[in-house]
Amino acid sequence: MKNLPDLEENTAEEILRWANENFGSKVAIASSFGAEDVVLIDMMLKINPKCRIFTLDTGRLPQETYNVIESIKEKYKVNIDFYFPDRKKVEEMVNNYGPNLFYNSVELRRLCCNVRKVEPLNRALKGLSAWICGLRREQSITRQEIKKVEIDNVHHQIIKINPLADWKEKQVWDYIRENNVPYNVLHDRGYPSIGCLPCTRAIKPGQDIRWGRWWWESPEHKECGLHTSR
Repeated sequence: MKNLPDLEENTAEEILRWANENFGSKVAIASSFGAEDVVLIDMMLKINPKCRIFTLDTGRLPQETYNVIESIKEKYKVNIDFYFPDRKKVEEMVNNYGPNLFYNSVELRRLCCNVRKVEPLNRALKGLSAWICGLRREQSITRQEIKKVEIDNVHHQIIKINPLADWKEKQVWDYIRENNVPYNVLHDRGYPSIGCLPCTRAIKPGQDIRWGRWWWESPEHKECGLHTSR
C-alpha cells in the first residue's frame, strides 16, 4: 500500500476495522499489556476474534504483567504469541557487562533493549504487512508527532497503526472500566507505564507519565528502540 489514507479524523474502532479489512491475517497487535494495549485487544477482538496478538518477553518482566496476560487469555479465549531474546546474545551481553548494565550508560541500556526487545520484534514482524501499537502522543516528547497510520521506515516500510494516538489518559481508563477489560494491577500502584522490572518504577502525582521508565535518563532518550523513526 503505497499511498496511505488520511485517517486522522477516524475513531480508533474505525481504524481497526480498516486495518482488518485491508490486511487481514497480515496485521497483528504488538502488546506489552499496558492500559492502551488491553484497550486495543478488546476493541480488535470484537472486530476479528482471530486477530493475531504477540508480545515480547524480555525475561525481566514483572509478575503482574504475566498475571494480566493470563487474565486476557482467560477472558477472551485467545492465543498470545511470545517472542523471546536469543539466549546466546543475552548470555554474551550479561557476561560482558553484568546483569544491571542498563544503569551504567545510555549506550548499554540501548544494547540491552536491542537484545531483549528490538531483535525479537524484528522476528515477530516477519511476514506482516502492518502492526498495531498502543502509542499515544501525550505519553512523551518522543511520541508527539506520531500519526494514526504511518510508514515504519525502521521495519522495511511496513504499515504502523496507532489507533489511540490522539486519546487522553482518561479515555483509556474510561474504556477499560466501561468494558470490564483486565489490566495490569501495577497501574493502581502508581505505574502508568510498565516495562521491564528493573527499568520501571512508580511515579509521584504530577510527574510525567513516562518518568518512571529509565528514570535515570533524560526524556529525549526514553525509547527502547521499538518505536524510533530512524
